[in-house]
Amino acid sequence: MARDGEDTVTEGAGPVPDRALRRLTGYSLKRAYNRLQTDAARVLDGFGLRITTYSALSVICATPDLRQSQLAEALSMERSNTVVIVDTLEQADLIERRRVPHDRRSYALRATKAGRRLFTDATAALERHEDEMLGALDAGEREELMRLLHKIDETGANGVRG
Repeated sequence: MARDGEDTVTEGAGPVPDRALRRLTGYSLKRAYNRLQTDAARVLDGFGLRITTYSALSVICATPDLRQSQLAEALSMERSNTVVIVDTLEQADLIERRRVPHDRRSYALRATKAGRRLFTDATAALERHEDEMLGALDAGEREELMRLLHKIDETGANGVRG
């Protein structure tokens, strides 16, 4: 039931307005994120990937012989969580894990040919997905959106006084 004015209660009055929340940047970002991520997860599922495994594969493809600890840092993840992702990618023959010479505790990660191919195909599908999702924005607006998102991210990374 919804309250209509101060004294009237109506049943099934439709969606509950969230106008006050939509004035909050975080709320609006979260709603947009949820829409993009839900569809991105569906796209990646068609390639046998999750968002976390795709993200790790992306960093590994871009940085051959990356160490697992560097991957954890790049993805802002706990090392123990990164190990699970690396194990998943290795078991799927998408990456290789090799011991680092002179440091028996570290592993270097490198994408296999199959991993690089899958990454290329999944990236193309994600780019098509984003083109559809952001179709209401022209190229300049998309660039501005990315610039602003990076600015917000950098501000958060540098710490905000509160």
